Amino acid sequence: MHGIETLKQRIRSGEFLVGVSASAMPNEARLREILAQDDYAFVSVDSQHSPLNEERLVEFCGLANGLDIPVIFRIKHTFHSYLVGNMLDLGPSGIEVPQVEEVATVDEARGYFYYPQVGKRSWGGQRVGIKEHPDRVEYAEWWNERGVLWMQMESLRAVTGLRRFLKPGVDCLSWGPADLSFDREAHPVHPLQTDDDCVSHALKLLDGTGVRLVVRSNAEFRDKYRDMGVTVLLERPKV
Repeated sequence: MHGIETLKQRIRSGEFLVGVSASAMPNEARLREILAQDDYAFVSVDSQHSPLNEERLVEFCGLANGLDIPVIFRIKHTFHSYLVGNMLDLGPSGIEVPQVEEVATVDEARGYFYYPQVGKRSWGGQRVGIKEHPDRVEYAEWWNERGVLWMQMESLRAVTGLRRFLKPGVDCLSWGPADLSFDREAHPVHPLQTDDDCVSHALKLLDGTGVRLVVRSNAEFRDKYRDMGVTVLLERPKV
């Protein structure tokens, strides 16, 4: 496993990476069991569709960070992007913002994700890496070079207009296949008729930008997406 020290760099370099989703229940034995199943680069926990309180997130991140595995946390709602800094103070190494449609959402999330002089994140909290980098200025620089920020695309409008989201500091655009399917069904004559059509289109628009596409999938489709050019996958545990 590799920690937050290298995750952002590995993503940006185009290395093929696989992460795993997990319940944020603070169960060290289960987390170790999941991580032993593969060489995962990160673990993802969700609050958009799962119950989660802040105390549980703090404890889970403490366990994961102790195992040197970065936590990517999907916040509850797009409109909560103003809380990104608050959520990061609880210990995640990265944030995923769901159902992004507007550039204003990207700008707000970026602002609260990064410290001055890049963003406007406030100082404080039980953050990943703070024990090793307690100095305010040193930590701010350390975080700004390592924190991982995702924007999730879940509509045809988001996919076809994704270049609007390619702001400095955005590392990945992630995939929302279920909600995107709803939108495709609502537009039966749209040129992008399948999920693979949308993935291929997004990859073409991202080519050469340094921003990577994250696709939620299963291990059985790993080779398929790698061959398509996807470099970051988020999979469910194998057992």
